[in-house]
Formats: sequence, C-alpha cells, structure tokens
Amino acid sequence: MTTDTLLPADIQDLARKVVEANTAAGRTIALAESCTGGLVAGSITEIPGSSAVLDRGFVTYSNEAKMEMLDVSSDIIETFGAVSIACVWAMAQGALKNSRADVAVAISGVAGPGGGTPQKPVGTVVFARVTRGEDGEPEGELKSFGDLGRGEIRRQATLCALELLLP
Repeated sequence: MTTDTLLPADIQDLARKVVEANTAAGRTIALAESCTGGLVAGSITEIPGSSAVLDRGFVTYSNEAKMEMLDVSSDIIETFGAVSIACVWAMAQGALKNSRADVAVAISGVAGPGGGTPQKPVGTVVFARVTRGEDGEPEGELKSFGDLGRGEIRRQATLCALELLLP
C-alpha cells in the first residue's frame, strides 16, 4: 500500500481491480450508500483513472434521503425497513435512474453499536446490484457480519460492495 492513501490495502487493491475491470469493459458505475457513508465511492476515487468509471454516488443515510434522492417509496421503508432487500433494490434502481451509469450497487445496514433488533441485529447489511437494460429482479444479498464493531462492519460492507462492482 502506498503512503498516499487513506485506505487499508485490501480495500485499495479491490478498488483498483474495480476501476481496471470496469475501464476495460467500458462500463460506468453509480453507488447508493447508507451505512458505508460514501466509503465505497471514496475507495474508488482513491484510484487514478477512476473518473472513467465512477459516474456518481448517493449517500442516502436517512430514510428521507432515500425517498428524495433515489425515489424509494415510503411504503417500502414502512413495510420492510431501510435495512431490507426491498429497500436496497429500490435504492439501486433509483441510483441507475438518476445517473448515466451502466450498473448501480446499493448498500444499507446496521453498523452499530446500537440500532440492531432481534430480526436485524448489528452487523446485518443488505446489498443490491442492478444493470441498465437487464430485465427481471435486481440481484440482492443479505450478509450477517456479526457484531464486529462499527469500523469492521463498514469495512466488510465496503469490500462486499466492491466485489459486486466487478464485471
């Protein structure tokens, strides 16, 4: 890892692969981040040449931001919650609709230390990926990282989202 980065080596290395692979594929990306607070977009912008790949990122930490910026319906949030596959699907679709990107990834979760419930304990993070022009349901995934501490949960979520951005 070079000394001119803010990021751990594993995130930097994976972000470099995301930029290189998407550049080679001629593909642009958008992000809709909640619990990661822009870390995924930030990791991509640490890589020289990222401007060819990253169209934009939405940091939609509040439910209001998810509704206003990404067109997530209040019904989805009220019925399923912000940490749900339904919500991240809507976030990813909203990011794609409100960008020029070819693919969008969304992340929402409970990083802790508080905020967990028996149904969605601390360490629960949901992800979705949607690709422009592909019909059908977006890809979605729920991960239970466990109560590893706020920083480690966010680090693991960032790595998982970066993996989803590989073509």
